[in-house]
Amino acid sequence: MTFFSIAKKSQYEQKIQRSVFIGHASAAADEEAAKQFIAEVREEHAQATHNCYAYQVGLSENPLTYYNDHGEPSGTAGRPILSAILKAGVTNTVVVVTRYYGGRKLGVRGLIDAYHTTAAATLEQAGRIQVIPRLLMVITCEYSELDQVNYLLSQYDAVIKNTDYKDNVSHELLVPEADYAAVIAQLSAIPGVEWKGTG
Repeated sequence: MTFFSIAKKSQYEQKIQRSVFIGHASAAADEEAAKQFIAEVREEHAQATHNCYAYQVGLSENPLTYYNDHGEPSGTAGRPILSAILKAGVTNTVVVVTRYYGGRKLGVRGLIDAYHTTAAATLEQAGRIQVIPRLLMVITCEYSELDQVNYLLSQYDAVIKNTDYKDNVSHELLVPEADYAAVIAQLSAIPGVEWKGTG
């Protein structure tokens, strides 16, 4: 199952009725990564009036979503940011919108529009990429089997992260989740190959 996330970190700034709104977007592999990004933005903009945020993480049919208004009237900040994430069709994504208050109140409708448009523009600037879920696997083989193993891995778009050349060759790699069982079946047919993984 492939999914979409943002292609890169991005930042977008706009001024609305004297208030400055700064959007920050980042990919986040899990909730911990999302919280870490939020903490970094809040630290960087500690003097801001508000640092409102939302994130969606997870690849299931029921991904984890969360939002926070950070002192703005309930429903006027975090929810519109989350709405922008959902509309963009991305997951494993976190958006923080920083507001420096300019002295003029925007009202409920104005706040909703300001936070949503800032988040949407930030996400648009970040771009969108298709991500293939992968599982970690470690393969150990004899040097005589290496060419055969490498050919097999290339057929399944496996990504080799690290290779250790000792008595035997050991590959640490990421295999597309959809092909995991097929790769194991093929490896089992090659004598002298051992594997272990997370699948």
